[in-house]
Amino acid sequence: MRLLVDNQLPLALAVHLRGWGLDCIHVLECGLSQADDLLIWIRCAGEGRIVISKDEDFVVLAARIGDSGRLIWVRLGNCRNVALLASFDRAREALLAAIDAGQRVIEIR
Repeated sequence: MRLLVDNQLPLALAVHLRGWGLDCIHVLECGLSQADDLLIWIRCAGEGRIVISKDEDFVVLAARIGDSGRLIWVRLGNCRNVALLASFDRAREALLAAIDAGQRVIEIR
């Protein structure tokens, strides 16, 4: 399971998900912090990574016919890192099951 955390979310999320044993990087760690959404999307699809973002633009990209990219769409309002990480921990079982099932867009609320 390979993941990439987008700019709207903290590096702490990537570190936290690595603690789950996942291959997770943040755009700051791989030179994509200034990249546009389409470049991030294409690169992630090519690398078999799932984008984790709050950005609705990725939902539009995921809806394109013939597209193979995948998204974990974070639908939480602004919150502190501790609340964000706790939300992922609460959703962990369902999130991992949805990823394993091949779901293309997975929402975290």
